[in-house]
Amino acid sequence: MSKLILANDGMDDLGKELLEKAGFTVVTEKVAQENLINEINQKNYVALTVRSATKVRKDIIDACPNLKVIARGGVGMDNIDVEYALSKGIKVINTPAASSNSVAELVFAHMYGAARFLYDSNRNMPSTGNTKFDDLKKKYSKGIELTGKTIGIVGFGRIGKEVARIALGSGMKVVASDPHHKEGEVHVKIHGMEDIKVKIHTSTFEELLAKSDFITLHVPSGEVLGEKEFAQMKKGVILINAARGGVINEQALIAALDSGKVAHACLDVFTNEPTPDSALLNHPKISLTPHIGAATNEAQERIGVELATRLIETLSVEKAHK
Repeated sequence: MSKLILANDGMDDLGKELLEKAGFTVVTEKVAQENLINEINQKNYVALTVRSATKVRKDIIDACPNLKVIARGGVGMDNIDVEYALSKGIKVINTPAASSNSVAELVFAHMYGAARFLYDSNRNMPSTGNTKFDDLKKKYSKGIELTGKTIGIVGFGRIGKEVARIALGSGMKVVASDPHHKEGEVHVKIHGMEDIKVKIHTSTFEELLAKSDFITLHVPSGEVLGEKEFAQMKKGVILINAARGGVINEQALIAALDSGKVAHACLDVFTNEPTPDSALLNHPKISLTPHIGAATNEAQERIGVELATRLIETLSVEKAHK
């Protein structure tokens, strides 16, 4: 069996090192989407690893019979035709635990920034801070504290629980909704002390919408918030989406922002990546980042190690079956 692995969206050095110690050759040069089939077949790659940029659809799966494993460095696998790959005998793996903390921390970076208008202040201070200082001070004088506010967490898996952990440590009330989990245990970490275990019982989605001052989304796909859901929210709610583009109906969001129903939106993901709607990019009430939820040094190292470990295990099993 071939020992060549194409890490088309890159791989952390430590993960690459682990694979090389196990006897694999890891190629990290980016191959354009339209050239992938030819490259995989020509070099006889046994595994392909991707992040969110490279798409692995039916055409690649059908055209690359030597491919044994498709690996996603991260959680969501909407850029891979998972069921079809499995039906063709190709293993599909991801790294669900590695980036949870990084995504959760980005959620709070956005929340604190929105609560105190940091994203807008950082746009305006360089251009008018020395001529309209008092005007800007007045404009940003109605910030809010997170302490005592209610955060609604839609999707209570690993990332949702990490968000709850930080929220509890920040003095927030937590409401969670997840059809697959009736309750979840959150470990609140205080440096130098034993973890505090907090059990959270999930609520209905409708309850969450009605009660929450902040709503953050942590679901894999599908539209969750549209015009109907916005109507059920508190006036002045702050929304955060660091999950997937398309989870929020972007046109309904713009309407809710313009009406004041939603005070701020914080977006790390977009429907039309990598070319988001300019109406979102230029909206004065939206805090923006370019899909960087898992983009920390620590998360990338954990992803690389978890990916390498799972690839070695999976490919070893494949070899044993030969």
